[in-house]
Amino acid sequence: MAEANVPKELLYTEEHEWVEKTGDDEIKVGITDYAQGELSDVVFVELPDVGASFSRMEAFGTIEAVKAVSELYSPAAGEVTEVNDKLADDPAAVNRDPYGDGWMIKLKLQDPSELDSLLSPEGYSELIAD
Repeated sequence: MAEANVPKELLYTEEHEWVEKTGDDEIKVGITDYAQGELSDVVFVELPDVGASFSRMEAFGTIEAVKAVSELYSPAAGEVTEVNDKLADDPAAVNRDPYGDGWMIKLKLQDPSELDSLLSPEGYSELIAD
């Protein structure tokens, strides 16, 4: 398998979500290039409604591929402020562009310091190294 793309400006969870800080208390969340590669062809993404709240590492949705179904985990506690509705019609965007068009939700954080426990790009690269 080709080496996974691990952008240096993002943070990561051990469950293969990426986190981009979009404000002091807001983040954008998706799954990593490594995760979409492991899942292969994504056929369905189930995301929460705007206004839903999740605690840290609580499942916020599911992603279904031809060979597996996986839960999606919230990297921090917060409230969903936006959902990528395009994934309903084009779930394969997660495969094509996991860090761009394939993003999943935006969260308003309850406690931004929870991000301190996430993995650095280096830490995530070590986690997925063979």
